[in-house]
Amino acid sequence: MDDDAEIIAEFLVESHENLDQLDRDLVELEQHPGSRELLSSIFRTIHTIKGTSGFLAFGRLERLTHVGETLLSQLRDGEKAMTPPIAEALLRMVDTVRALLDVIERTGKDEDESVEVAPVAAVIEALLAGVEPEAEVPDELPAELPAELPDVLPVVLATPELALAGAGVTPGVSGNGALPTAPPDSQEQAVVVAPAVASYVAEAVPATGEPEPHPDPAEDAAERRTVVDSSVRVDVDLLDNLVQLVGELVLTRNQLLQRSEISDDVELVRASQRLDLVASELQESVMKTRMQPIGQVWAKMPRIVRDLSHQLGREVDLTMEGHETELDRSLLEALRGPLTHLVRNSLDHGIERPEDRLAAGKPRSGKLLLRAFHESGQVVVEITDDGKGIDPDKIAAVAIERGVVSREQIARLDTKEIVNLIFRPGFSTATEITNVSGRGVGMDVVRTNIERIGGSVDLQSEVGRSTTVRVRIPLTLAIIPALVVGEGAERYAIPQANLVELVRLEGEDLERSVERLAGAPVLRLRGKLLPLVSLSEALGGEPEQVEALTVVVLQSDDLRFGLCVSAVHDTQEIVVKPIGRQLKNLTMYAGATIMGDGRVALILDVAGIAASRRIEATENEVTEVRAVDEDAVALLVLEVAGGQRAALPLSAVARLEEFPRDRVERTGGSEVVQYRDGLLPLVRLAPAIGLPDSSFDSEQISVVVHERDDRAVGIVIDRVLDVIETSVITSQVGHRYGVTGSAVVQDRVTDLVDLEAVVARTGVGA
Repeated sequence: MDDDAEIIAEFLVESHENLDQLDRDLVELEQHPGSRELLSSIFRTIHTIKGTSGFLAFGRLERLTHVGETLLSQLRDGEKAMTPPIAEALLRMVDTVRALLDVIERTGKDEDESVEVAPVAAVIEALLAGVEPEAEVPDELPAELPAELPDVLPVVLATPELALAGAGVTPGVSGNGALPTAPPDSQEQAVVVAPAVASYVAEAVPATGEPEPHPDPAEDAAERRTVVDSSVRVDVDLLDNLVQLVGELVLTRNQLLQRSEISDDVELVRASQRLDLVASELQESVMKTRMQPIGQVWAKMPRIVRDLSHQLGREVDLTMEGHETELDRSLLEALRGPLTHLVRNSLDHGIERPEDRLAAGKPRSGKLLLRAFHESGQVVVEITDDGKGIDPDKIAAVAIERGVVSREQIARLDTKEIVNLIFRPGFSTATEITNVSGRGVGMDVVRTNIERIGGSVDLQSEVGRSTTVRVRIPLTLAIIPALVVGEGAERYAIPQANLVELVRLEGEDLERSVERLAGAPVLRLRGKLLPLVSLSEALGGEPEQVEALTVVVLQSDDLRFGLCVSAVHDTQEIVVKPIGRQLKNLTMYAGATIMGDGRVALILDVAGIAASRRIEATENEVTEVRAVDEDAVALLVLEVAGGQRAALPLSAVARLEEFPRDRVERTGGSEVVQYRDGLLPLVRLAPAIGLPDSSFDSEQISVVVHERDDRAVGIVIDRVLDVIETSVITSQVGHRYGVTGSAVVQDRVTDLVDLEAVVARTGVGA
């Protein structure tokens, strides 16, 4: 109902504006009856009102504008010429349409019979038939009136009491029993006029003779204000200029607040606090003027879904929730293209053909849900379909075939990361190029455009069941909350939308929690490996030895890492300023802002920092992108038996996991953990290759998941030391069951594990 009320309100505002213009155009058309431009403009206006009224089920309004549109069509096509009766009829139609709009505003319907539509429509229909109706004469007036009546009648219409007195009628007495009060010489006139005004008297003067109460002029004007009076159209450039001015005001506010904090002037402090309050309220109000409902983007989705479903042979039921969710106008425009592409993808790659759905035990018609809502200061948009989902095995095969990733890289990715490969440039699973898909340009552009406006894209899919794409974008880009950090003598701003938490490490905690993998530092945070990036090094500085470490944990899409900074200052609302065109290639920066002391601070781009440091990370491992020797093999280097080293071919590793010890259960003589809706059998690597088992010493167990013939086995190790690609010279020294030999890896003697033999000997997963 709220959506209908909003649509009707917009219809009323636009229609009233069009009618005002219509009055002017019709009057001008009388002066220039041959103007095709005026006729076309008038016709379009009536046509628009007619079409919308039909859509909103305003039947009387639709019928009236329909006959008016027909007459205007004949005038426009030259079948009829503009005449005074036609102009009069069209103006009467405009007045009646305006009256119907007022009724709709009051009642929500156009069924109020107090507005007569039939007589006006009859006049227009007569004109269409070539009959010009005669001028109407009021039924109340006699056929012949004395010459003096025109001077008397206006008085009657304006002030009934005065008219009655002048006509010799005593107020409160019916017209037939009126007593003459005028002089004898005017009595005859009074007798003649009295019957003529009797009907006006009956309506204008109550039987009691008491005048009706007048409305109180002090009545609340807001209650009488119409929907037209409640809105005003403003040029978008003016709104943008207001936002810029408010941004400058916020900067000035920040400067004054910083000055007042070190000032002893009480009045200055009070004035600064007052300015802070007013500026914040003004900022909020101006931002609201730029906010528009996402329903404006969704308005075209039913047509897109309808056309594509016919083209692709699909049957789709579209549901849209959260039309009223608002976001900044500039972001709304930037979101239009990506959302359209995601909807097209859902129909092309997600929802199956009716016969395929029936064969899979699904309803014939697929379901597509568009949902928008606010969450944590951001707008979340979800596109969900109940189609076939995304098969990670197919994605992996296509990614390797197209050279998007290597087999070794695929082995290091979990299911979610494999699915997200569809966002890589040039990736496409389409077998042929059509006008819908198959050109290898699509999802990567979607992610790029979303990230350009400070947003992120996440994808979740269940094979055979559904796929959900979740888009997160900020409410606005003009003024955002940010964390201000320091490095050297400079300050930098980090958007709070990317901020997860702050971690401070000192002493033993620092030594125990920070490790190095592949030469890169990582932080073991609550059982997960978090890659670390030094802001100083990212800016081109030298690494420093520190006694304490401040880590800002950041999130960008599915990538989470820690940014090591020298100092954390405070949070502020900052005004985003674009950086110069010459600096666009510096991907670490998303913009700039002016701080309270007037100095410029650069805004860090979280995704850009990760890309510039060439870091790819999962929750359990980290890999630094680097050049690879053609003869090198990829190895996962492990620690087993409390200090000894072993290595597995990375191609045999499906993924890495960590489980709390209390999740380990026993069935028969085997250890298992509940994993991905099933059971994962466990094999302890150390005893399997003849070494003492020390994996019981920690609260968490590290597991290498090995998959073979659709069966998975978990290899329990002490911990992962590194992921490397190196040339290996195998020695038979140390050869035994489950170990093919040894090699020098990273200057350390390392056992080379034969995973197939280990699994076969234990019999687990067979």
